[in-house]
Parts: sequence; structure tokens; C-alpha cells
Amino acid sequence: MKKRFLTGLWSLFLLYAAAGAAFAQELMVGGQAVGIQISTDGVVVAGFCPVETAEGTVSPSEDAGLLPGDLICGADGRAISDAADLIAALEQAGERLELRVLRGAQELKVPVAPAAGEKGRPMLGIMLRDGMNGIGTLTFCDPDSGVFGALGHSINDSETGLAIPLREGSITEAQIVSVRPGTAGAPGELDGVSDLSRVLGSVERNTEVGIFGRVRTALNGRSAEIGMIAAGPASILSTIEGREAREYAVEVNRIYRDADGTHAMFSVTDPALLGRTGGIVQGMSGSPILQNGRLVGAVTHVFVSDAARGYAVSIQDMLRAAGLSMDKAA
Repeated sequence: MKKRFLTGLWSLFLLYAAAGAAFAQELMVGGQAVGIQISTDGVVVAGFCPVETAEGTVSPSEDAGLLPGDLICGADGRAISDAADLIAALEQAGERLELRVLRGAQELKVPVAPAAGEKGRPMLGIMLRDGMNGIGTLTFCDPDSGVFGALGHSINDSETGLAIPLREGSITEAQIVSVRPGTAGAPGELDGVSDLSRVLGSVERNTEVGIFGRVRTALNGRSAEIGMIAAGPASILSTIEGREAREYAVEVNRIYRDADGTHAMFSVTDPALLGRTGGIVQGMSGSPILQNGRLVGAVTHVFVSDAARGYAVSIQDMLRAAGLSMDKAA
């Protein structure tokens, strides 16, 4: 089953029982490609599609004041978990359907008058999203708690750019079958295949610095202590072919800190990676960054104007978002 991750190389549901507990002295370092499947907690308004009626073209949801990115979590008093729930509520509705909508931190009640579309079916005129599938890169796994981190950034809706509200999700084994190299103004992409029969773990948080959850099975990889990311030579672990992660040379050019944490800019210097991918491409998000044998961060985004340059997040910020204590941080 071929999947492309479209959320941008470009909380939430559970606090771990181990939250606040110190993690193992060494973490297992990732670098392998994983399939990612998530379901939303409700349905996201991805856009609008006008309804053709006997009286002309109408847009019921847009006219009612819905906006792209709104999360529909209820309809006429019933909970909405996915698109099927909303369709069922719509078919039972009368002249008006009252939607319970989350818009950021605000909860709204939005009455919508369904329009009679093809064959008289009631329609709201909206495009919905209730899940996403794709390929990303595993960053780390804590052998003591089984907590893992991946991606280095949130999973966002491809239409609205907003973070997907997570209901449940999983990571699976995957392999990379081809690469579309990146060029100036056109980020490249890893083309991967997910093995949905080999589930590795559950996804339980979708945050600005990555997705986090727990593994169900032992993962293979080298162990490393964690360290602070610094300017200078480094390497990333990525899978750009098959299932095997390889190490590629990069140079950390700049460290900067803001309210969101510690970030870095880096340049790919490895001739083999530059020749194969042009630098950083979609699907490499989450690739671990190593310096002096220590795990210091993860790849997050690529410069759209220059595929050989990218952004990184510190491993400390990822561990905090995962609910792991920094007591044993090196």
C-alpha cells in the first residue's frame, strides 16, 4: 500500500504513566522509515464543495459560517468521531442540523440548513478529513518505557496547514521504494510502502515537535546518550532506500532559541546524500542528528529554496513533549 506523507517538510489524548519519570541512560536511535496512520478526534473541515440543487448552486456550510480547519465533534447532540458519523446524522436531520464545532480553543454551535443535492440527498457542501496516512522517520525509542518519538514536527492537514486533532494512530514497518530529489523551490519526496500488517506501536500525541507514543515490539537500532546540539560537524541517520538507515554528514550552521525551544539550521555536506536526494526531502523528517556519538536532535523541515539546507529541533524539546524527564540528560 503506497503512501506519501503530505503534512509539511514542510495535545493530546493521553499522559503516559511514565510522564515525568526519568528515561534510560541511553536511548535507542532511530533513522528507519515508518508508516504512520492516524484518525482524527472528530472530522476536520478541509474545504467546501458547492451543491447543485434544482434552484441553483448553494454552499450551505460556508453560508452557515464554517471555516476550513474547524473540527466538527458533534451534530444534533450526538458525538461525531468520523465522517461516517456525520453522514448518519445528516441523513436523520430535518431542515436544520446543529453542529458542535471546535475552532481553536473556542467551542461553537453552528446551525446548517442541508441542501437537497443529487437524487434529493441532503448535503452540507463540505470536504471532510478524518484521518491521514504517510511515511516518516523514527527519531528515538526509550528502552525502559517504550516511549518513541518521530517526525520532529506535527502532522498537519494538507489543505489548512493546521495540526490534526488526534483520536488514535499507529506506526508500522515501511520501506522506501524510490526518491524524487529536491530542487530549488520544489521539495523532493521519499516514496514509501507501509506494511499495515506489522504494527510497531501506537501514536498518542501529535505535537509541534513530533509525534509520540509507545512501541508494542522491540525495535532494533544503536544506543546513544543524549547531548546538546551545537554548531559544527554532525551526521543524520536516514533511510532513503529499502529498510536500512545510513549515516550522512551534515554541518550545523546556527543554533537559535525562542519561546518554542531550541532549534538549529544545518547544511547537508555528504556527497552521497546530495547526489541521491539533493539534500533533505519529505519523509526524512524525524531523522536523528548525532554529534560526537550523542543524540542531539532531529530533522524537521527543509529550506524550500535550497534542498541542501534544513531545520532541526533539539532532542531535549522532543523528550519534554514525550513526557520524559530530563533528570538523566547528559
